[in-house]
Amino acid sequence: MKLTMLGTGNAMVTECYNTCFVLSENNRHFLVDGGGGNTLLRQLKYGGFDWKDIREIFVTHKHVDHIMGIIWMIRMICQHMNQDQYEGEAVIYAHEEVIQILSSMASMLFKSSETRFIGTRLHFISVTDGEERTVLGHKTVFFDIQSTKAKQYGFTMYLNQTDKLTCCGDEPYKDVEEPYAKGSKWLMHEAFCLFSQAERFRPYEKHHSTVKDACLLADQLQVKNLILYHTEDKNIENRRELYLEEGRQYYTGNLYIPNDLEILEL
Repeated sequence: MKLTMLGTGNAMVTECYNTCFVLSENNRHFLVDGGGGNTLLRQLKYGGFDWKDIREIFVTHKHVDHIMGIIWMIRMICQHMNQDQYEGEAVIYAHEEVIQILSSMASMLFKSSETRFIGTRLHFISVTDGEERTVLGHKTVFFDIQSTKAKQYGFTMYLNQTDKLTCCGDEPYKDVEEPYAKGSKWLMHEAFCLFSQAERFRPYEKHHSTVKDACLLADQLQVKNLILYHTEDKNIENRRELYLEEGRQYYTGNLYIPNDLEILEL
């Protein structure tokens, strides 16, 4: 399996795209979030994907930097279905509130000749806390991260009998996530900025954490590989070097600070 980071930035970035990514295996692809607009389509193209091959999608929460790119995916899928230029079906997973928002926006924005495919070939599937589904052929469990801002879900995908990848969404880890995150081979966690820059960027006021915080957490949870994303972009040329320098002081595993369109082999 491989992970392609389509975007790595927080909501307000201009030097990179908002956080979203694709998991791929055996020519099947799972898109997680869509960033803030139709730049998603460009990122998919530059990442080597045909957007028509994205058949499984998960939306973590309703914030515009995560959901608006999905609106474009819905438009593209339904439009091409209507034009007989799209074969087969696609599915979008999310918790109930996000599903309601997507359904409402689609009905308000798109033609009835296009939205008629929603529910027949484009399936909106509401998942609940702890619900298990099969994604890319792998057991995948969706869970409520207990956000106090907007209801948000993360997920754990079991790569094989012993290894799992856990995505904690875009807020700091909470104890309720321990059954999913602990012992993960791969942990995806937000890091708004360096701890040394916390006074400048004020991550805690935004319900975010720092590189130091995320690395201490990953060490505590006995995570083998930590991927940090959803960052600021004020010094993006040196972001990786600076984040690695701080993070390695607190984390003994393998630390990754990917750039947009970077691919990781899992």
